[in-house]
Amino acid sequence: MKFGFDIDDTLINLREHAFHIYNHKLQQNIGLDAFHALTTMEIHSAFGLTKEEGGKLWSSLRDDIYYSQCPSFPHAVDILQELVKQGHEVYYITARAKEHTERTKNWLIDNGFPVVEGHFYCGMSDSEKVHIIEKLNLDYYFDDKPAVLETLSHLPLNIYVKDRPYNQHLNLPRIVSWDELREIIK
Repeated sequence: MKFGFDIDDTLINLREHAFHIYNHKLQQNIGLDAFHALTTMEIHSAFGLTKEEGGKLWSSLRDDIYYSQCPSFPHAVDILQELVKQGHEVYYITARAKEHTERTKNWLIDNGFPVVEGHFYCGMSDSEKVHIIEKLNLDYYFDDKPAVLETLSHLPLNIYVKDRPYNQHLNLPRIVSWDELREIIK
């Protein structure tokens, strides 16, 4: 089978990682309870920043956020390695900007994710993901972002939303923990 995965906040806990970096950079100590209470993808409001200020801060810290020690979600690496060992194909489809392609792919490899040549897609807009997913003829696709998931309903594949506070309105099957994937594909 063919499995497609978004990366940020689907396989890796990027927003929470960025939250810690914001705390450090801004010399604040905002608790994780504030992070977990956020119902938007953006984290700037927890720090009293406007959308513009938050965007500038994210941009200035992008390398730290993307390429430092961002943790994967529990079981994500093991499950993807298991899928590949079982003969399944694993594809990564991320809307990170094109200039982050090689560094992102290398970061995934360095952190134990199984990356096969030709199975990594980076540098498209959220709305363009649907075309790649369709072209790949995936059996399963996993993402956290409502704007992406809402574009996939016409495709004949199993769509799962990685459960996050900002996507609770989506009426799609959810994956809370990556160890659940074993049961889903049985």
